[in-house]
Amino acid sequence: MLPVAKAVVGTSLGNKAMIVTLVIAAAPYVTRMVESSIKEVDPGVIEAAQAMGTPNSKIVTKVLVPESRPALIVGAVISTVTILGYSAMAGTIGGGGLGQIAITWGYQKYKDDIIWVCVVLTVILVQLLQELGTVIVRRTDKRITK
Repeated sequence: MLPVAKAVVGTSLGNKAMIVTLVIAAAPYVTRMVESSIKEVDPGVIEAAQAMGTPNSKIVTKVLVPESRPALIVGAVISTVTILGYSAMAGTIGGGGLGQIAITWGYQKYKDDIIWVCVVLTVILVQLLQELGTVIVRRTDKRITK
Protein backbone atom coordinates (compact mmCIF):
# COMPACT_ATOMS: atom_id res chain seq x y z
CA MET A 1 0.00 0.00 0.00
CA LEU A 2 2.95 2.35 0.41
CA PRO A 3 3.35 2.92 -3.36
CA VAL A 4 -0.38 3.65 -3.60
CA ALA A 5 -0.16 6.15 -0.75
CA LYS A 6 2.83 7.79 -2.42
CA ALA A 7 0.89 8.08 -5.69
CA VAL A 8 -2.16 9.57 -3.96
CA VAL A 9 -0.62 11.99 -1.45
CA GLY A 10 2.99 12.24 -2.59
CA THR A 11 4.57 10.45 0.36
CA SER A 12 4.66 6.96 1.79
CA LEU A 13 5.40 8.11 5.35
CA GLY A 14 3.48 10.04 7.97
CA ASN A 15 -0.15 10.78 8.72
CA LYS A 16 -1.25 11.42 5.14
CA ALA A 17 0.05 8.05 3.99
CA MET A 18 -1.50 6.38 7.02
CA ILE A 19 -4.93 7.84 6.27
CA VAL A 20 -4.83 6.59 2.67
CA THR A 21 -3.77 3.08 3.68
CA LEU A 22 -6.30 2.87 6.52
CA VAL A 23 -9.17 3.98 4.28
CA ILE A 24 -8.25 1.47 1.59
CA ALA A 25 -7.74 -1.31 4.14
CA ALA A 26 -10.96 -0.58 6.01
CA ALA A 27 -13.35 0.00 3.10
CA PRO A 28 -13.94 -3.66 2.14
CA TYR A 29 -14.13 -4.68 5.79
CA VAL A 30 -16.73 -2.03 6.66
CA THR A 31 -18.67 -2.81 3.49
CA ARG A 32 -18.85 -6.48 4.43
CA MET A 33 -20.04 -5.58 7.94
CA VAL A 34 -22.83 -3.39 6.53
CA GLU A 35 -23.85 -6.07 4.04
CA SER A 36 -24.11 -8.76 6.71
CA SER A 37 -26.09 -6.41 8.97
CA ILE A 38 -28.57 -5.61 6.21
CA LYS A 39 -28.96 -9.31 5.37
CA GLU A 40 -30.11 -9.96 8.94
CA VAL A 41 -33.35 -8.06 8.31
CA ASP A 42 -36.32 -10.40 8.07
CA PRO A 43 -37.34 -10.69 4.40
CA GLY A 44 -40.98 -10.63 5.49
CA VAL A 45 -40.60 -7.05 6.73
CA ILE A 46 -39.21 -5.99 3.36
CA GLU A 47 -41.94 -7.88 1.52
CA ALA A 48 -44.62 -6.19 3.64
CA ALA A 49 -43.20 -2.77 2.82
CA GLN A 50 -43.14 -3.63 -0.88
CA ALA A 51 -46.73 -4.92 -0.70
CA MET A 52 -47.80 -1.53 0.68
CA GLY A 53 -46.22 0.16 -2.34
CA THR A 54 -43.26 1.66 -0.53
CA PRO A 55 -40.58 2.94 -2.94
CA ASN A 56 -37.14 1.32 -2.72
CA SER A 57 -35.51 4.46 -1.33
CA LYS A 58 -38.00 4.52 1.57
CA ILE A 59 -37.52 0.79 2.15
CA VAL A 60 -33.82 1.43 2.64
CA THR A 61 -34.22 4.48 4.91
CA LYS A 62 -37.37 3.52 6.82
CA VAL A 63 -37.11 -0.29 6.98
CA LEU A 64 -33.63 -1.66 6.37
CA VAL A 65 -31.60 0.87 8.35
CA PRO A 66 -33.85 0.95 11.46
CA GLU A 67 -34.28 -2.83 11.50
CA SER A 68 -30.55 -3.48 11.16
CA ARG A 69 -29.43 -0.66 13.49
CA PRO A 70 -28.19 -2.93 16.36
CA ALA A 71 -26.19 -5.09 13.96
CA LEU A 72 -24.82 -1.98 12.23
CA ILE A 73 -23.67 -0.61 15.59
CA VAL A 74 -21.99 -3.90 16.50
CA GLY A 75 -20.30 -3.91 13.09
CA ALA A 76 -19.17 -0.31 13.58
CA VAL A 77 -17.61 -1.19 16.93
CA ILE A 78 -15.84 -4.23 15.49
CA SER A 79 -14.62 -2.16 12.54
CA THR A 80 -13.43 0.62 14.85
CA VAL A 81 -11.47 -1.83 16.98
CA THR A 82 -9.92 -3.37 13.87
CA ILE A 83 -8.98 0.05 12.48
CA LEU A 84 -7.53 0.95 15.89
CA GLY A 85 -5.27 -2.08 15.54
CA TYR A 86 -4.33 -1.03 12.03
CA SER A 87 -3.52 2.49 13.21
CA ALA A 88 -1.29 1.14 15.97
CA MET A 89 0.61 -0.80 13.31
CA ALA A 90 0.78 2.37 11.22
CA GLY A 91 3.28 3.69 13.76
CA THR A 92 5.89 1.78 11.77
CA ILE A 93 5.50 4.26 8.89
CA GLY A 94 5.38 7.31 11.13
CA GLY A 95 1.60 7.39 11.45
CA GLY A 96 1.70 8.68 15.00
CA GLY A 97 -0.25 7.53 18.01
CA LEU A 98 0.48 4.74 20.46
CA GLY A 99 2.06 2.59 17.76
CA GLN A 100 4.70 5.18 17.01
CA ILE A 101 5.34 5.79 20.70
CA ALA A 102 5.76 2.05 21.26
CA ILE A 103 8.19 1.74 18.36
CA THR A 104 10.17 4.97 18.79
CA TRP A 105 10.40 5.17 22.56
CA GLY A 106 10.00 1.50 23.45
CA TYR A 107 11.28 -0.87 20.81
CA GLN A 108 14.08 1.22 19.31
CA LYS A 109 15.39 2.28 22.74
CA TYR A 110 14.97 -1.20 24.30
CA LYS A 111 12.47 0.03 26.91
CA ASP A 112 10.01 -2.80 27.39
CA ASP A 113 8.03 -0.88 30.02
CA ILE A 114 6.99 1.74 27.43
CA ILE A 115 5.89 -0.99 25.04
CA TRP A 116 3.80 -2.61 27.78
CA VAL A 117 2.21 0.71 28.74
CA CYS A 118 1.20 1.24 25.11
CA VAL A 119 -0.20 -2.29 24.91
CA VAL A 120 -2.18 -1.85 28.14
CA LEU A 121 -3.53 1.53 26.98
CA THR A 122 -4.58 -0.02 23.68
CA VAL A 123 -6.38 -2.85 25.48
CA ILE A 124 -8.13 -0.35 27.77
CA LEU A 125 -9.20 1.71 24.76
CA VAL A 126 -10.56 -1.38 23.03
CA GLN A 127 -12.49 -2.41 26.15
CA LEU A 128 -13.99 1.08 26.49
CA LEU A 129 -15.08 1.03 22.84
CA GLN A 130 -16.61 -2.43 23.28
CA GLU A 131 -18.52 -1.40 26.41
CA LEU A 132 -19.78 1.81 24.81
CA GLY A 133 -20.96 -0.18 21.79
CA THR A 134 -22.73 -2.69 24.02
CA VAL A 135 -24.55 0.09 25.89
CA ILE A 136 -25.66 1.73 22.64
CA VAL A 137 -26.87 -1.59 21.22
CA ARG A 138 -28.89 -2.31 24.36
CA ARG A 139 -30.58 1.08 24.08
CA THR A 140 -31.36 0.78 20.38
CA ASP A 141 -32.34 -2.89 20.09
CA LYS A 142 -36.10 -3.20 20.31
CA ARG A 143 -35.82 -6.97 20.78
CA ILE A 144 -34.15 -6.57 24.18
CA THR A 145 -36.59 -6.00 27.02
CA LYS A 146 -35.37 -3.41 29.45
